[in-house]
Amino acid sequence: MAGSPSKPWFAAKRYGYGSSLPIAWQGWVAMATLILLVVVASAGFTGPARFVVPIVAVLVFAVLCAFKTEGGWRWRWGEGG
Repeated sequence: MAGSPSKPWFAAKRYGYGSSLPIAWQGWVAMATLILLVVVASAGFTGPARFVVPIVAVLVFAVLCAFKTEGGWRWRWGEGG
């Protein structure tokens, strides 16, 4: 469906800035993929790749979370529920 807003993958944090836990299966898959990439990189890579792969994975995951969090990322003071 072109033009229709996509459903959020992550809940917004009640307090603070950022995302909370996943609320859709896509969010859980994204988080599991991040964990897998970090574990594989730390156990299986040597040299700079051991550090670069997890850093890039976390940055990509953070951007994904920012776009797929209900209400977006902004500071919250106990809102939601």
